[in-house]
Amino acid sequence: MNGEEQTISKAQHGDRCAMHEIYNAHAAYLFAVCTRYVADNDSAKDVMQEAFIRIFNNISQFRYRGEGTLRAWMTRIVVNEALKHIRRNSIFYDTDIEKIDMPDEEETDIHGVPPDDIHDIIRQLPDGYRTVLNLFVFEQKSHKEIAKMLGISELTSASQYHRAKKLLRKLVKEHLRT
Repeated sequence: MNGEEQTISKAQHGDRCAMHEIYNAHAAYLFAVCTRYVADNDSAKDVMQEAFIRIFNNISQFRYRGEGTLRAWMTRIVVNEALKHIRRNSIFYDTDIEKIDMPDEEETDIHGVPPDDIHDIIRQLPDGYRTVLNLFVFEQKSHKEIAKMLGISELTSASQYHRAKKLLRKLVKEHLRT
């Protein structure tokens, strides 16, 4: 049993020091994931608090399957909590696919843009755009899965994604000019 596995086992048996160790090891990463979805820092902190309550209330159900499985499990919980927050507080606009102003597919070179800047640019997107973009790109969900998760149509998911890409391209270009 390795160190992480031992810490998880202790946390599963109610050891608060082990829970604190897990929190310290993963909080920064999970907060970054959360802020990809929830742009407002105060709201993101609230979502993180709810996520960690859920994580530690359910850690006894977690089954260690190797390095990285705890982080993946916790990330899924954080994303789900962020989506709950978004569903409660955001509006997704249904869009007829024929009315979508499809972005041109020109590529914007982002190689000169630091990852933290990309993260900040993504946080500037409207809630619907940001949420669908994150689910599609980072979580690799299909528009059908996204629609089900958010209670929207597949066409709305597709339009939000295409509009997000267009706006993201514009914001990156503006960033590169500064």
